[in-house]
Amino acid sequence: MAFTPLNALNAFIVVARRLSYAAAARDLGVSTSALSQSVRQLEERLEVTLLTRTSRSVALTDAGHRLLDNAGPAVDQALESLKTVRAKRGEVTGRVRLTVPSASVSLVLADLLPRFIARYPKVELEVHVDDRLVNTVAGEFDAGMRLIEAIDRDMIHVRLSGPTRLVVVGAPSYFERKGVPQKPQDLLHHDCICVRRAPSGEPWAWELERGKKTFRVPVRGPVTTNDAELMRAMAVAGVGLFYSLESRVESDLTSGRLRVVLEPYTPQVPGLYLYFPKRSQVSPALKAFVEIARDKVKADRVGVAT
Repeated sequence: MAFTPLNALNAFIVVARRLSYAAAARDLGVSTSALSQSVRQLEERLEVTLLTRTSRSVALTDAGHRLLDNAGPAVDQALESLKTVRAKRGEVTGRVRLTVPSASVSLVLADLLPRFIARYPKVELEVHVDDRLVNTVAGEFDAGMRLIEAIDRDMIHVRLSGPTRLVVVGAPSYFERKGVPQKPQDLLHHDCICVRRAPSGEPWAWELERGKKTFRVPVRGPVTTNDAELMRAMAVAGVGLFYSLESRVESDLTSGRLRVVLEPYTPQVPGLYLYFPKRSQVSPALKAFVEIARDKVKADRVGVAT
């Protein structure tokens, strides 16, 4: 790898994001020693230490954090521009990084991603499944998927799915053991499968409503996790009650493995949305993804109407 400031800068950015010389070297197709030398030369040119290295780990210094934050987006844009130049006329290339909740996998992505890949085979998709609320800008994601309530107002958002309900469900074995809650306050005396609010770490309160009255119940229980599939499995096993999108547990409700309680207090939510920051320039790859998402929603509406 011949040294130039831009080559070295890109090498540093890849190492800084991966926090691993070996992984970054594989990504760049170079040797670990050549990559290490390139980063070291950049540090010598700048006369600062960007990365601290031990035999087991790599960490960013304050100067490294500043350089990554300031230069990372610009280098990404430059690399995307080079790909666009190489592409044939009308061909879309690049990469789209998404942060999505696990519920979106079966509800949206299983249908949306094959459509997108068939239309734009030169675009790379990177999908991070995480049920925590993730800052798309800090996490360097192009876009995310969440319920509308979790999306900041300054984000552009596109509806991906129709309205659904947030339901409290449990297994027959649980109700035989603990009884059935009749009102929201009863949940304080039940075993609930919990999730913590990021980044504060506070337990997430379950929100129920009846008419214009809203109830926020600070539930507690034997299991706390941010993995929705584990929550569902624990509910089916009778460990506790689960607060979920109804569409996510539809098959369990049909089979009788779970049943809904507190029906009169069940809130309705508009559905899942794709969201991304307002920018002066949106990459062609992200524009294409948004286009396919909108086409899917239109097709789903036509299918429902017919």
